[in-house]
Amino acid sequence: MKLIIDRFEGDYAVCEREDKTMIDIERSKLPEGAKEGSVLLVDGNNISLDENETLERSKHIKKMMNDLWE
Repeated sequence: MKLIIDRFEGDYAVCEREDKTMIDIERSKLPEGAKEGSVLLVDGNNISLDENETLERSKHIKKMMNDLWE
């Protein structure tokens, strides 16, 4: 399952699932380097960062913002 970190609230990361529903995950369970916008791969109790997809999403969002403001 893929999740995207939407924001942090206290000890939890509020994450968006692929079906657009939200789930809270304890910060202590997140991999090092996880931040808002990070794409997470969840396999049972194992949570890892999908660094490639996070980078691609970031590039796509920056391009959309640049196109909007130009």
